[in-house]
Amino acid sequence: MTSRPLLLVTGGSRGIGAAVCRKAAAHGYDLLINYHSNNIAAEAVAADCRVFGANADIVQGDTATEAGIESIFRAVDRLGSLYGLVNNAGVVDVTARVDEFDRARLDRMFAVNVIGKIRCATEAVKRMSTRHAGQGGVIVNISSMAAVIGSPGQYVDYAAAKAAVDTFTVGLSREVATEGIRVNAIRPGIIDTEIHASGGLPDRARDLAPIVPMQRPGTADEVADSVLYLLSPQASYVTGAILNVSGGR
Repeated sequence: MTSRPLLLVTGGSRGIGAAVCRKAAAHGYDLLINYHSNNIAAEAVAADCRVFGANADIVQGDTATEAGIESIFRAVDRLGSLYGLVNNAGVVDVTARVDEFDRARLDRMFAVNVIGKIRCATEAVKRMSTRHAGQGGVIVNISSMAAVIGSPGQYVDYAAAKAAVDTFTVGLSREVATEGIRVNAIRPGIIDTEIHASGGLPDRARDLAPIVPMQRPGTADEVADSVLYLLSPQASYVTGAILNVSGGR
């Protein structure tokens, strides 16, 4: 145990989640790094965090399942008082039109990107809220500019899921505003991470750079900097906010 605040990052083994973990460790947080399947990648991120003096543990858990959520929060309870949740775990699917979607795709999309986020927030609130004898805390949900743009011809289902995250962020923030918890969201734009490859478009960030006003994709580190701001005392009067990190798109 240390005096450093404990931060849980879901989907912390790669991309934006991994960048958040490393930045948070450098800013004085201890980390619980959730991963779905790649324990080697998660342990590599944890090792990077320990360089900064952080206690960094990893925990396997699929946020789309109740068993996964239970595993994650059992680990939280072993480590101590939870200060922050970065609700980052998410998935995309291959590019397709709405008339090509099947039920299995939609079930997975919403189980991870919406229900999983709500369930993680539920468990975090039970531990943070002054209503439940907690000490307060911060939740940062990772949304997407897809929620605004709609992503036609690519993944409207992903966009719809992220729009649900936006609405959930606003509603939860107002629900727990008097209970010591701040809830905000980040909407990344076109960010150069591995998620594009998992959707079958490994060069998507580079290919779409010309449609971004700043003429380049963003980096995971740039998103992480915004997350760290929302976690920090400098954002003490910020709740219910959705911050676009999108290069102006």
